[in-house]
Amino acid sequence: METNTTTQTKWSIDKAHSQIQFKAKHLMITTVTGTFKNYDAEIETDGDDFGKVNIKFSADASSVDTNSEQRDGHLKGEDFFDAAKFPQINFVSTAMEKQSSSEYILSGNLTIRDVTLPIKLKAEFGGIAKDPWGNTKAGFEISGKINRKDFGLKFHVVNEAGNLLVSDEIKLLAEIQLMKQKAE
Repeated sequence: METNTTTQTKWSIDKAHSQIQFKAKHLMITTVTGTFKNYDAEIETDGDDFGKVNIKFSADASSVDTNSEQRDGHLKGEDFFDAAKFPQINFVSTAMEKQSSSEYILSGNLTIRDVTLPIKLKAEFGGIAKDPWGNTKAGFEISGKINRKDFGLKFHVVNEAGNLLVSDEIKLLAEIQLMKQKAE
């Protein structure tokens, strides 16, 4: 009889080496980039196998930063995130399908403004390495797209030329460095 020796491995996000971003077109001629300053995640794998991962990610909606205090205030307000009423943006994984040695499709449920929808993201695995202090790190670049209106972010203004002020399509980008937690 074969025994399963795989153990659950817990990982945390190394925030000093990670960034959560989104990109939206402004007037359909330039791209504005935003980040979330406060976020966290619970990540568990079977050993070091990221094909068998459970992810619970949350970002504080009021921590949005687009390098414009006025725009950030608008994004935190009722037209967009309504951070006072819906303080968290959440993602819970449902599957991580290996496409090649370094490419995965990460599926899960994204919740913004109490609207939960399934999404698929591309996850490019950068590998596993030890840092100078003996910590085991893993790196991922994650990307995808959503339609903001699907999540109740329905702010809609058209300029005189007929261009949308803010695109409906929002690109999601994350550079994530994970740190393996020490066994308890």
